[in-house]
Amino acid sequence: MRHPTALLPLILLTAIPAQAQMVTITPEQVGQIFCISSLGNDITPAYSMLSEGLESEIARASERNLQFEIDNPGEKTPLGDGLPWRTSPDYADGCEVGEVTVKDFVARVPIHYSFSDYPAGNYTDHLILLPAYYEVEGDPLIWRIDDIELSNGLNMRFIIGTAFEP
Repeated sequence: MRHPTALLPLILLTAIPAQAQMVTITPEQVGQIFCISSLGNDITPAYSMLSEGLESEIARASERNLQFEIDNPGEKTPLGDGLPWRTSPDYADGCEVGEVTVKDFVARVPIHYSFSDYPAGNYTDHLILLPAYYEVEGDPLIWRIDDIELSNGLNMRFIIGTAFEP
């Protein structure tokens, strides 16, 4: 009969955790969260997925908008309709993620907005995602929203960057 302590190394070996793989959100899932945020009229979940660069631009534009409001009481501010999270500020009651493309570490995520009462008003914007970092080749990418291409040919960065020009 074997001594019980002879089995101890085997028992301990089973207690060692396996190499954990980091789980990340795919570009399609980022788009789904963005749709949920848009339909729910609460951009907070999507805001948490912004790149540092876009977040900084939004903060700078918000400060300038507040200063404009202080300097020009009663006038509509350059961002008076809010940030351009989508082409139209009108509430779309449908939002779906299209087929995602990834090329050269840039993901394009089509966001299809629809209006059940006015189908002619449907449009598609695109989230532009960049990886926040990748430490070692083969590590999963952490995708962040770096811009939004609007269906009218403009993009979010351009609109907030030029909103305060004379």
